[in-house]
Amino acid sequence: MSGLLNVVWVVFWGVLVLSVLVFVHEGGHYLAARAFHVRATEFFLGLPCRFKLSRKSAKVGTEFGVTPLLLGGYTRICGMESAEDELLAPALELVMRRGRIRAQEVADSLGIDLDHAYDLLVTLNDWAAIRPYYDSERGESPSQSTYPEAFETVRRDASLLTEYDRGHDFAADGTSDPGLPRETGMSPDEFLAHERRRTYQGVGFLKRCAMLLAGPLVNVLLAFVIVTGAIVVRGVDYVSDVNVIGSVTEGSFADTAGIEAGDVLTIVDGTSVATWTEVVGALDGPLSEGRDFALTYERDGVSHDVIIDLPDGEPTELLGIGATVATYHPTLPEAASATFGYVGQVASAVVQLIQPQHTMEVLDQSSSVVGIAVMTSEAASSGVYELALIVAAISMSLGFMNLLPIPPFDGGKILIELIQLVIRRPLPQRAIVILSYVGMAFILFVFIVVLRNDVVRLVLG
Repeated sequence: MSGLLNVVWVVFWGVLVLSVLVFVHEGGHYLAARAFHVRATEFFLGLPCRFKLSRKSAKVGTEFGVTPLLLGGYTRICGMESAEDELLAPALELVMRRGRIRAQEVADSLGIDLDHAYDLLVTLNDWAAIRPYYDSERGESPSQSTYPEAFETVRRDASLLTEYDRGHDFAADGTSDPGLPRETGMSPDEFLAHERRRTYQGVGFLKRCAMLLAGPLVNVLLAFVIVTGAIVVRGVDYVSDVNVIGSVTEGSFADTAGIEAGDVLTIVDGTSVATWTEVVGALDGPLSEGRDFALTYERDGVSHDVIIDLPDGEPTELLGIGATVATYHPTLPEAASATFGYVGQVASAVVQLIQPQHTMEVLDQSSSVVGIAVMTSEAASSGVYELALIVAAISMSLGFMNLLPIPPFDGGKILIELIQLVIRRPLPQRAIVILSYVGMAFILFVFIVVLRNDVVRLVLG
């Protein structure tokens, strides 16, 4: 029974910490999109799943929720996929003019096949410019895995803003309800541009990169705040260079001789000592030679002499005493400076992951979700300080890993954006797919190696 409880404990803390960090990561993407007036229709903790608990915000239109697949999360930002089709404008104009229209009618009106019509309508739906219409009389339902036959207009205010657009006002005159025709007062191309400006692809290069960077940077920032705060509050332990014994190992030579923590060493093997450095230096001779030696210490102001009995002629590594450990509470600037050093170490390790000469070395020191769950549960059992540091370490690693220039990581998407900026045109979809497959293969390789490492550590110790 205790074994089962341990497993539950490990799973609980692993899922909790990873879910919180993924939530923070996706929150960065979401807030950046909202800041740049880009529509975001969904914000979920957990991977996409038909089973979900959610609530639609009346203020921003976004559907917030959670799915059972907690080890993940996503933000659905409108227009992430490139869409360059000259028929998008007339297709959108058809929907706006009719209010509600079947895909087949769009195909007939534009002289295209049904699949092409669906591609156009699905793209416009992805922009939140229109929405699917599920006809219950035809047995259609939002829970079905395919799109319905028809699509319709969305609610818009007098300024043609939707529920996902900042500043919309549905209480004012001129608001139109979903499914009703709506005059735009613009040409089809102008209205398409009006809608595109509120999508990921419709904003500039720098804003797109900022939205991609926001998730990882929030993870790194969270870790930075946690580590800095922990250093300031908890302080930093250091070995005090004094001749006072900080600890005695049970059953050691020192323990057998009656030495206790707090005793002040004054003479070791005939040598007067006043610092811990001198204590270590004086102990080196008799311990390495394996000979008995005299030791003088003070306890409560009274001096005591003892003989340390070592195995004759056998070198001994430890006497069984530890130095006095003191705690230093740094100022906020000092703590922040120390954290910057830690950030640099993590960033360096992540960069080495994609350097072939260092890849296996880094992977041997890394953990999968299994190892992360175990470490998190152990830290939770140790205390708040230890848990905070583990959470910070995971958050920072998650942030920097997502900056690697490997699709589908955020860094990989930024790489694609840079390539498109250089060649001045969208990268062919085939090339993007190939890059994604290569990236997924690398991620799968990393996962298998670190999972194997975790299993070996847990089974063999």
